[in-house]
Amino acid sequence: MSNPIITLTTDYGTNDHLVGTLKGVILKINPDVTIVDITHEVAPYDVLDGALAIASAYRYFPARTIHVVIVDPGVGTERRPLLVSGETQYFVAPDNGVLSLVYEQETALLVRHATAEHYFLQPVSKTFHGRDIFAPVAGWLSKGWQSASMGEEISDYKRFALPKPKAADGVTQGTVLRMDHFGNLLTNFRPDDMPDGALKSGTLKMQVNGKEVKRLVETFAQGEPGEPVALVGSSGFIEIAVNKGNAGRVVGAGRGAAVVVTP
Repeated sequence: MSNPIITLTTDYGTNDHLVGTLKGVILKINPDVTIVDITHEVAPYDVLDGALAIASAYRYFPARTIHVVIVDPGVGTERRPLLVSGETQYFVAPDNGVLSLVYEQETALLVRHATAEHYFLQPVSKTFHGRDIFAPVAGWLSKGWQSASMGEEISDYKRFALPKPKAADGVTQGTVLRMDHFGNLLTNFRPDDMPDGALKSGTLKMQVNGKEVKRLVETFAQGEPGEPVALVGSSGFIEIAVNKGNAGRVVGAGRGAAVVVTP
């Protein structure tokens, strides 16, 4: 494959040398690769935030794209580095659940424990496996596509399920999964979790941090200034937003806040 694509999703930020170093390692192995930054602003150490980021993006890349996902609070420990072959794409990541939503969406998976140390940079640092393991594995994979040579298949890889809204006593309670750059609050409600008729009527009885959300709209622009509204976001979850404003500030909530919906 000419001009293979490698994406990077990390919690490294961009103030330090870390992201640039990953790119240097990859390009030294395969100068013909195209590197795409999905994001380097995953919340530090936040495996769920990383899982949401890669799950929202990877399906929009060409077949045989290699996705490097590094949110790795267990770096240097016995947690395993993984090479995952999906239906059409590859993933290189630590075995800590950061690929859980990819596992949920893919119907055919082959997960390998990447153990072939001749692909790694030596010596391997205890604190920078992104440089010494994940980036080189992705680079060599893009050059030869020899995934079988990188490690044995495993089935006991770590994964978690997103918390689902729970219905009891006539109400359904969920949570805010993350807040994005604009202050929109991504909840764990999907359209099917909404009360009967809410999507059609546009009326809603929702509370977030004690603040009411009364309307379910189709676009951000349908919200009145300062009014928190709900809508179906591009990731398929119900989001709480404020037109040209920051919903997190308006309702005083962030990740982990309770979201309550009453019929």
